[in-house]
Amino acid sequence: MTVLIVGGSGFLGAELVRQAAVAGHPAAATYATRRPRSIPGVQWHALDLRDPTRVEAVMAEVRPRVVINASSGMADWAVTAEGPVRLAMAAAKSGSRLVHVSSDAVFSGTRVHYDESCLPDPLTPYGAAKAAAETGILLVRPDAVVARTSLIIGNGRSVHERTVHELATGARAGVLFTDDIRCPVHVTDLATALIELASGESNGIHHLGGSDALSRHELGILIARRDGLDGSRLPAGLRADSTVPGPLDVRLDSRATQRRLRTTLRGGHQFLMPTP
Repeated sequence: MTVLIVGGSGFLGAELVRQAAVAGHPAAATYATRRPRSIPGVQWHALDLRDPTRVEAVMAEVRPRVVINASSGMADWAVTAEGPVRLAMAAAKSGSRLVHVSSDAVFSGTRVHYDESCLPDPLTPYGAAKAAAETGILLVRPDAVVARTSLIIGNGRSVHERTVHELATGARAGVLFTDDIRCPVHVTDLATALIELASGESNGIHHLGGSDALSRHELGILIARRDGLDGSRLPAGLRADSTVPGPLDVRLDSRATQRRLRTTLRGGHQFLMPTP
């Protein structure tokens, strides 16, 4: 199958591109500003999701069987909320299957535990944009997959991992919150699960969080331990006492989706185990 990975230059997108290339899928990927290095078998296309003409042009050129949207415009409404709907409209026009990556930021944390039946109630502009994209996509393309995920961790390349290193070495000031709880997932597991969903016939909302609920501070301790850093140097604090907006405790219940997948969504205690 020909796969188009929108946001292929990002952290998750790059792993999706890598896995698609390794699997031998004919692949194309997009970038917003800077073209990534060449990868054998992967065609790169500049794409601004705010430009409907460009969205349709890329779709017409690639003619993908599957589109995986891993783009992120953060709180930019035109990119994060409206852009994915433009992509869904183009996918509907071309008959392409669509898998859209959403976020646990669509939830307020009031319920703590959230399965796929829970309705969005975001607290932040980013969460609101993600929730709007979900609604628009499923209206335009009811057979699309909307995959909500949590903090994405890798092998040292994620934002959270870099923050932990900087805090542990004294390169930056700040704290890791002990009351900000999520279900972090490894980027490799997440990308594999997304490609599996893209290859199947599932549709609707799916949750792709890791199996462990961890605070940002607990996650930092695990990262420090894995990387040989002194976790005791990681400063702790309460998000409730800060001015940082957003939900506190959001735990994606991914069990229903996990039962349908061959891919195992490991928890942080497992994927951050120190290498012997």
